[in-house]
Amino acid sequence: MKYKYDVIIIGSGPAGFSCAMQSSKFDKKVLVIEANEDSFGGTWINSGTIPSKALRETARIIQRFQSQFEDLSGEKAYQHHQMSELLKYKNEIQHSKNTKVENDFSKNEIDTVHGFGELIDNHTVEVTDKKGKKKTYTGEFIFLSPGSKPVQPKEFKLDHNKILDYISILDLTHIPRKLLVIGSGVQALEYATTFSNLGSRVSILNEADSFLPFLDNEIRDQLETLLEKQKIEVFSNAEHINIKTNTIRNTTEVSYNLRQDNEGKRKRVIETEHVLYLGGKVPNTENLGLSDLGIETDKEGNIIVNDNYRTNIDNIYAGGDVIGYPALASASFSEGRLASCNMFGIQALDVPPEIPFAIYSIPEIASIGLTEKEAKSRGYEVTVGRAYYKNITQGDISNQQDGLLKLVFETENLKLVGIHIIGERASDLIHLGQAVMSLGGDIRYFINHVLNYPTYSEAYRIAAFNGMNRVYEAGVKYKKILKNK
Repeated sequence: MKYKYDVIIIGSGPAGFSCAMQSSKFDKKVLVIEANEDSFGGTWINSGTIPSKALRETARIIQRFQSQFEDLSGEKAYQHHQMSELLKYKNEIQHSKNTKVENDFSKNEIDTVHGFGELIDNHTVEVTDKKGKKKTYTGEFIFLSPGSKPVQPKEFKLDHNKILDYISILDLTHIPRKLLVIGSGVQALEYATTFSNLGSRVSILNEADSFLPFLDNEIRDQLETLLEKQKIEVFSNAEHINIKTNTIRNTTEVSYNLRQDNEGKRKRVIETEHVLYLGGKVPNTENLGLSDLGIETDKEGNIIVNDNYRTNIDNIYAGGDVIGYPALASASFSEGRLASCNMFGIQALDVPPEIPFAIYSIPEIASIGLTEKEAKSRGYEVTVGRAYYKNITQGDISNQQDGLLKLVFETENLKLVGIHIIGERASDLIHLGQAVMSLGGDIRYFINHVLNYPTYSEAYRIAAFNGMNRVYEAGVKYKKILKNK
């Protein structure tokens, strides 16, 4: 073989991991380079997806338990639980996942090395370990998946004590009584609802004009109601944010202005115990050697790839956060797999353009396809079907009655064009609708097939009947609707 490896992978997050695993199944010789000296998985396992969702799951379990018993419903989690107990569970999950990744690499005879990888030429990577020792490796193909890192705030500094980011928040030694989240994205909602359900009084400072504007309008309405129920305040259009410590009152003071303020841009102040800054992420492309090889990036620094995940250099591919949107762990797994298939000329089915997303808040939010507003703007004549969790038997049994499942479908042929859910287990529920959509199905699937009862999936049947009734009321004969077209 001309090169020592068939493919060298920089980064062991979801994209790098799946590229390595798929390449090994093609009997290729694979090397994975990981900058973290202690573990694999990058942000996925060590500071992002896995640990944050493990902490969120703990809060959800506590919330569900307390909601079942009236005498506990008014109590705060910090009255009975220590942060160390919650983080112990998170740490156990992290350790388990790290061990599984290591075992998967070992079982599939995938070579690994810890250190920082830099491109020397389009077939050579130089790795520098923590002692400064350098070693070079050659490969026919190179896959870049170095991930991303948090954006640093411009108006104040993170001290990782009172002012935290998504990494240092997971090292808290106690459940804060008050928490202010600065952020406009999905993470802000996830952490806000997690700590709210642990008993913290939470506020969100949103620097954007609106909070999560991409959500379907009715899902946003439901979310606003739920945030109000959890006493989470959201202040949008925030600007000129400044943070200082009040030593006399032993609090952290966050001052800010609101754009479009009717009170003359007056300075507002929130007292809090901790601040969590979630200002987004930037790709880890510094010192990677991209410019020396002429690898193209966009203005945000994301590596530009084509539909095959190939860069402008024929044998160099990229995937995961480093290529930008959608920057989801779920999508990254597919990107790494497909990149491997394309490298080695293995035909594979394309991933459909409609991919689901989930927000792991409490309760969850999930969506796929077009919102009602988007469908109408594209010229579709659509009808919607709704199922509220308060009308689902499993919602009664689990005492989880806050939520909505909404189906958006074409009135003429009943084909699904969008599904939007807020409520318990939304991230799992979305996949049933995804399967029906991808196979070209319509809402009659949920009426003509028997679904287990009681389950949250009953929401699909209720929403389908609700939508069918709306079509019937619009003048379509009901008996014709139920027949195959």
